[in-house]
Amino acid sequence: MPCVNGGGSQSIVRLDRAIVVEQEVALPPEAVRALSFWRARPGSILTVVDGQNARFRARLLENNRVFPFQSMADRTRPVVPLTLYQALPEKERFELVLQKCVELGVRRIVPYVSARSTTLQQRDSRQRKSHRWPDIVLKAARQCRRADIPQLGPVMTFDQVLAETALWDVAVMLYEGETAASLRNVILQPDIANAALLIGPEGGFTRQEVIQARHLSVLPVSLGPLILRTETAAIAGTAVMQWILGALE
Repeated sequence: MPCVNGGGSQSIVRLDRAIVVEQEVALPPEAVRALSFWRARPGSILTVVDGQNARFRARLLENNRVFPFQSMADRTRPVVPLTLYQALPEKERFELVLQKCVELGVRRIVPYVSARSTTLQQRDSRQRKSHRWPDIVLKAARQCRRADIPQLGPVMTFDQVLAETALWDVAVMLYEGETAASLRNVILQPDIANAALLIGPEGGFTRQEVIQARHLSVLPVSLGPLILRTETAAIAGTAVMQWILGALE
């Protein structure tokens, strides 16, 4: 899948052995390459993963060595990776979605253009800001001590997004017109290996878009009776899904 920021598994600083706190260790070549995506320099603090998948906070030293000084809590069960598709909103609302959903543990974020959304050209017509999106993702990943940088996809069309949904075990779209299916009931299924969440623009999805999505097994769901702004829906929907999927234990 296309990625514009060098995120994903290639950004994990992974060691090939067990880590002992307060014992320096040399980074293998793959981990050294991962440092470039974090723009890390000697003295930087980052999260590293050892050969037993345990996570540690470590300080980067000279000569591609790290000094682990704190172990991090291990998860009790695997986390189901979540991809967020966000229709491009106006102003700087997408920047807020990027920041908060990275903090909430989303694995991949993809902006897209729908019938009622703005376009990348319209957003950048007065002042080009889309070039800042990878930096926002990186800074948010650093702030919340992630071991990986979430993938940021290129701007897609709605049709391209729907074509990708065939890759996911579960794909849902938040739709204010849905009155029967709730997000919780749809996600609570056994053996989900991955999931996707579609968020519409200001004004929501058109009826035709909902019908088109249903035909491709995307499930319209409700978060309740309140009408939320697109950025609020993205953050709230992500938080609910991450809790159900096990990322927010």
